[in-house]
Amino acid sequence: MTKDTRPGFYEHDVEPIPGLPAPLPQGEAILWQGRPGFSGLARRALHLRWMSVYFMLLALWRGAALALDGADGLEVALGAGFILLLGAVPMGLLTLYGWASARMTLYTITTRRVVIRTGVALPMNVNIPFAVIGSASVAQHDDGTGDIALAVMKPHRVSWMALWPYTRSWHMSHPQPTLRAVAEPEKVAQVLGRALAVAASMPVRAVAQPVPDRVPQPTAAAAA
Repeated sequence: MTKDTRPGFYEHDVEPIPGLPAPLPQGEAILWQGRPGFSGLARRALHLRWMSVYFMLLALWRGAALALDGADGLEVALGAGFILLLGAVPMGLLTLYGWASARMTLYTITTRRVVIRTGVALPMNVNIPFAVIGSASVAQHDDGTGDIALAVMKPHRVSWMALWPYTRSWHMSHPQPTLRAVAEPEKVAQVLGRALAVAASMPVRAVAQPVPDRVPQPTAAAAA
């Protein structure tokens, strides 16, 4: 088993096992645990890079518009600076949220399921049993991290609001839980792939169901 030992945002003393809401059932074992990297989470899930570009373009547009209207240099600078200040507020809040979320979130892969513990103000655990995972895909990025998306088979589904930002981008109608900004994504994908293969090859035991007693039918004599 490989395990990420970086500390969380606070100590989860109420958890019997870090990242899990209850002790593992008999026969289930943890294969891997890890946390998202803040940088990858901020750029790819919270889109902070694109937000910064957007507000910079708005500031340039505002400055150019003021200059064309005959404003002096100070007015142009103040107008552009005001737009940048407006953009800094939501970006600062998102950055703080991303940092806290990266510290709070813990991914767990066991021999039977994937568990995502997330939530900043109200931590919650999302259990994704192997039985409902139709496929898994990994996307590697230039910073060495990767995103592992899990396609949940219908009619099962997860809540996009509950899992965001740990869902695959642009998949809102049928959200895909995603282990975002995972270090060494190839190794993690191999761990998950082997676990899914083993779980799929396990025989399903048939359980005998009791047959209800037949209700005796009335005979012709009894009916007479």
